[in-house]
Amino acid sequence: MTLTQLKYIIEVANRGSINEAAKRLFISQPTLSNAIKDLEEELQLAIFERSNKGISLSKEGVEFLGYARQVVEQAELLEGRYLNKKPSPQHFSVSTQHYAFAVNAFVSLVQEYGQEEYELSLRETKTYEIIEDVRSLRSEIGILYLNEFNGKVINKLLKDSNLHFTSLFTAKPHIFISIKNPLAKQAKVTIDQLDEYPYLSFDQGEYNSFHFAEEILSTLSHKKSIRVNDRATLFNLLIGLNGYTISTGVLSADLNGNEIIPVPLDTDETINVGWIAHRSTALSKLGTAYIEALHQAIPPAP
Repeated sequence: MTLTQLKYIIEVANRGSINEAAKRLFISQPTLSNAIKDLEEELQLAIFERSNKGISLSKEGVEFLGYARQVVEQAELLEGRYLNKKPSPQHFSVSTQHYAFAVNAFVSLVQEYGQEEYELSLRETKTYEIIEDVRSLRSEIGILYLNEFNGKVINKLLKDSNLHFTSLFTAKPHIFISIKNPLAKQAKVTIDQLDEYPYLSFDQGEYNSFHFAEEILSTLSHKKSIRVNDRATLFNLLIGLNGYTISTGVLSADLNGNEIIPVPLDTDETINVGWIAHRSTALSKLGTAYIEALHQAIPPAP
């Protein structure tokens, strides 16, 4: 086993493709494939699973990748300290539901730890894809919520994927609405008062079940309903159509401006927002720093 082989494994895992990894490594695809095959035969371990859809880490490969990254990071520290070698570009990825505080934390991470070169990824995406991203180590960390309704289904998925959930905060549900919405001046709104307004939610694709909804109370019916794919579109519709969505109440004026406000929703439900990661791998330096930035980015409960 060589340090070069470990770097090859990491690059293929990052790219999800041997062809793309070979281009980034400036080697031929057969050279890379043979290097991986030689390592798998030496270890008697199938690090990757091959299929018609491409290449992905096996269950054992996920654990191996965690160790490989630690070894490569330590080797680069030694090279930087004693050989004055330029550090390799930093890699880090997070997948999240549509939370402004997750973006704020990402900004803080880059400002503090970004060096001359880095390759980072912030994916605001669907609930199931967050879990899949972290399971396959496409992302090191995922951010989503649990509550009494979705907890059983989501926790089973996390257990089957060898992931753990760590709570960041618990919030009471709020609606996000335009400051020009007639409900904006109320101290609290009821579900019945929302009946005439368009309900906005994030589309979950083929996993559009109630349990994967990013909004709580997903089983309620609505006379007017619009699904969107991104936060900017949703916020534009909140303003343009006097619509509403249901979330944590945590907003960022820096990212979202002052046209959208949270108003408490009259319900006994709670939202437990947290982060997920692999049980079998330790967080990287950037992963640990991002978790710290998350805690700093979360304002006091409204």
